[in-house]
Amino acid sequence: MAVLENPTSQQYFHGTKAALKPGDLIEAGRNSNYGRRKRAAYVYLTATLDAATWGAELAAGEGPGRIYVVEPTGQIEDDPNLTDKKFPGNPTKSYRTRDPLRVTGEIAGWKGHAPEQLQAMKDHLERLTAQGVEAIED
Repeated sequence: MAVLENPTSQQYFHGTKAALKPGDLIEAGRNSNYGRRKRAAYVYLTATLDAATWGAELAAGEGPGRIYVVEPTGQIEDDPNLTDKKFPGNPTKSYRTRDPLRVTGEIAGWKGHAPEQLQAMKDHLERLTAQGVEAIED
C-alpha cells in the first residue's frame, strides 16, 4: 500500500491496465473502456479502493490491472454515471475531470473481486452495450 504523507488529505485512485510511473499524466481523449469505446471527454478517479479495483479489472487492454494513486490537476466533479437516482450521494466517491491526473504512486498487492462477481459485472456491462447504453459524457 502507498504511504500517506498527509493522512488528513483526500487520496484518489485510478484503475487501469496502463503501465505508468510517478509523474505521468493520465489525460482525457483516450477510448473509453465502456460501451462502443468512444473517445472519452473525461478522465475518472475515485476515493475508494473498491471502485478503483473495478476500474483495474474492467479496463480494456492486455496485461494486469493496476491501481494508481493520483492527484487531480484541476477541478473534479461527481461522475454522473454513478451518481444518478440509483446511487444518491455518490457512495462510490467516483469523480471525473477534463484535466489530467498526475500519478503519485501505485497500490501493490490489491485484491480483486471474486471471479463470479467479476463475471457478473462483465455480463451486466455487455447487456448495457447491447442496449446501446453509453457513458454520460456531457
